[in-house]
Amino acid sequence: MFIADIKKDFYDVVANQRVALLVAADIDALCACKILQALFHCDQIQYTLVPVTGWQDLSTAFLEHKEQFRYFVLINCGANVDLLEMLQPDSDSIFFICDTHRPVDVVNVYNDTQIKLLIKEDDDLGVPTYDDIFRDEDEEEGEDSGNESDEGSEPSGKRRRFDEGAIERRIERQRAKRQWEARRREILFDYEQYEYHGTSAAMMFFELAWVLTKDTKDMLWWAIIGLTDQWVHDKIPHMKYVSDIATVQRHVSRHNHRNEDEENSLSIDCMRISFEYDLRLALYHHWSLYESICNSYYTVCSFKLWTLKGQKKLQEFLADMGLPLRQVKQKFKSMDITIKENLRDVIEESSNKYGMKDIRIQTFGVHFGFKNSFLASDMVHAAAALLESTERDENDPTDNFIKALDALSRSHLDRLLSGIDLAKKKLIAIQQTVASCICTNIILSQGPFLYCYLMEGTPDVKLFSKPLALTLLCKYLLTAFVHSTRNKRCKLLPLIMAAPKDVEKGTVIVVGIPPESETSDKKNFFGRAFEKAAESTSSRTLHDHFDMSIIELKSEDRSKFLDALITLLS
Repeated sequence: MFIADIKKDFYDVVANQRVALLVAADIDALCACKILQALFHCDQIQYTLVPVTGWQDLSTAFLEHKEQFRYFVLINCGANVDLLEMLQPDSDSIFFICDTHRPVDVVNVYNDTQIKLLIKEDDDLGVPTYDDIFRDEDEEEGEDSGNESDEGSEPSGKRRRFDEGAIERRIERQRAKRQWEARRREILFDYEQYEYHGTSAAMMFFELAWVLTKDTKDMLWWAIIGLTDQWVHDKIPHMKYVSDIATVQRHVSRHNHRNEDEENSLSIDCMRISFEYDLRLALYHHWSLYESICNSYYTVCSFKLWTLKGQKKLQEFLADMGLPLRQVKQKFKSMDITIKENLRDVIEESSNKYGMKDIRIQTFGVHFGFKNSFLASDMVHAAAALLESTERDENDPTDNFIKALDALSRSHLDRLLSGIDLAKKKLIAIQQTVASCICTNIILSQGPFLYCYLMEGTPDVKLFSKPLALTLLCKYLLTAFVHSTRNKRCKLLPLIMAAPKDVEKGTVIVVGIPPESETSDKKNFFGRAFEKAAESTSSRTLHDHFDMSIIELKSEDRSKFLDALITLLS
């Protein structure tokens, strides 16, 4: 059931209770969790935080906590499956679900006792009507059993007279039922065919904080990071991002206006959020401009930096801007201040000449005190790198979750900076992998889709056994391929990418993303296709990820699974 009043139907209900927070491992969920934690601290609401990485984790976490808790809050998980069927909870357990995954399962929508959805109904959900999906069969059974009991009470000597009218009515009812079931299957198929994402969970909880008049600048910053995560990881269409940015912009103006007359607006520990029309260059404030251009997918793909011609074009681009190489290759913070002052305008002007008309993007920046400034995308890259860190001592998912959560607080700047260093390594690894995949032609056109498999032994292959990193690589690779191929048909195809997950168990992780285009609605049909292909070939797959388009598969089943996909999508 959709909740109309988030304050009355959610917050006031859990206000004096103990709550279990089950939080998915993505950046938007982390930000939503931070906002909710801050609200719970305000009102001294007791909670237990449990990170969950997939459906198995979610079931285990529920089993462990169902005795102690009645209220469960699920962040970015649980909306797109029949939750009651999966968890089999007692009738007094209540689930509040704030999830960006669409489509929302119809049983969750129409269950009004245990499932409460903290989801915007104006998100163009297109949920089928109740009568199209569910029908009341009690009446039919009543009529049928009535006829039988009459017949049974006749004296045994009499021949049973068949009431022809009753038989016809029954046949008519069965035909109507078959038609209704066929139509139901069709409606559900249309509704569940594509997977996509709705409004950021962090923004939903920020709106709750605003309604409660408990919103702070920190909460607003977390909402901005949650929204930026959806843009960085390519989950929402550009128009949705722009309209959500406009919503957040109003809150930023309100907070900045409110703080203008406060005395501490210039104190050393103050926090200032500003709207920026900034460059699409990853982490350039914490890197050199040259390295950022060489490792940001927008510039890498536009220049085709994996070719000698592209490298030459980059040198011409820098010359056109009139920036000395010595300045461009040193840390951004150490660059000459006169160059930094109008750097964005200079880069935009030269970019337009080289066909990069979208080099700037609407976003937000934050200043902590006088020294530290970060863009929202810097925070997303840093938190994602910490969340999926594959460094030698850091393979515990819960530990990584806590580190990523800490990095979002301004009191843990050292953790954030270590996350930025990890993010740089990750971006370099992605760029090098994209270059080697394009140069060695390992992206194959399989008919209805493109396919790329990262072999065991590829540099940094361990990094790409993680879903967020592999999805980002997939997005960068498809963009690079579209820029480099001359085949017009291939430019319109989606991409499936597989990488080794666990060598000992012999599993691979498989991700599918929709075709690359500026106007794309980011709707992904691979989730359902993967399920059908696995079913038809009895492939040993694990559909454990909250995104249906990410699965695990036994290595030896890979070829038959792909063949089934080709047949299915042709």
